[in-house]
Amino acid sequence: MRHRPLRHLLLGLLALAALSACHDKDQQKEAELSGGATPEEAIQDEVKLIRAGDFAGFWKHALPPADYATLRTDWPREHPGQLPGAEDRAQFEAKMKEFTEPGAEDKLYAEARPKLAQMQQQYSDQLPFMIGVMQGIARSAIDQRKDMTQTQKKQANDVLDVVVPWAQQQAWFDQAKARQSIATLVATARKLDIKSADQLQAMDFDTAMRKYSAGYLGIKDVLATYGLSLDQALDSVKVTTLENAYGYARVKIDYVLLGKPLSTESTLMQQDGRWYSEDLLKNVRDAHQRLSMPAVVASVPAPASSTHPASIQTPASDKR
Repeated sequence: MRHRPLRHLLLGLLALAALSACHDKDQQKEAELSGGATPEEAIQDEVKLIRAGDFAGFWKHALPPADYATLRTDWPREHPGQLPGAEDRAQFEAKMKEFTEPGAEDKLYAEARPKLAQMQQQYSDQLPFMIGVMQGIARSAIDQRKDMTQTQKKQANDVLDVVVPWAQQQAWFDQAKARQSIATLVATARKLDIKSADQLQAMDFDTAMRKYSAGYLGIKDVLATYGLSLDQALDSVKVTTLENAYGYARVKIDYVLLGKPLSTESTLMQQDGRWYSEDLLKNVRDAHQRLSMPAVVASVPAPASSTHPASIQTPASDKR
């Protein structure tokens, strides 16, 4: 009897040890689910998740566990999803109702059919030129983006150079393709199941990822209707490591879009034995730092001599 307290203590320590071991195994398993064992594997796994429209899985794989937890926590503040005003909210809700009500496919196609015929007559000859003008505007917007690296800008412009000729040759006013696309958009709107603008603002991370997935898969199907297969492009991805030293790797990503070979480069960094995109990690960490700044500091205007609004964050970034 006198040894019972000691026995209870030993049993308690064993139980704690078992729980700790289970917790460590869970943490190890969670860490292994994120990143890649090699730089090539990290990119290839992310491509597979994007192809499947699994954005929740993508972020869980693309970030270390701690950064993934940070992203989930910051999401409601980083993506409030609030529409600007009452008029915009009303228009949004009216459109969602229009695309989800019973018989929406037939009703929308009946409305679109005469408009397509009219546009075919009026704009078929002008459309290639109009798309070319839009290409110039898009290229200028890309070049002026301060949140894109030169590599990202080059990739975006390379994609434009392939997509624009395809768009200029498409039969955008084709009745059969329009009917198929409308059916896809209606099905997508019903899967989204968003009836009010307030739902956008109230979405947490998990809900947002499910909605993004439904929207992405719908858009992907519409593009495929007109001959642009994102699945084929993603299936063609090949990754080659160009450099790997001191915990950083530079890889080349080759892929084929609309029959045209394209390539880009990406830098990955190693953390806890796993590989992650340096740009994605930086974006998530910078966003968290920005959201963590006191409101009074974040609202201080940049000095008159400054030409870049981000200069007010330099002291905070130096601490990293």
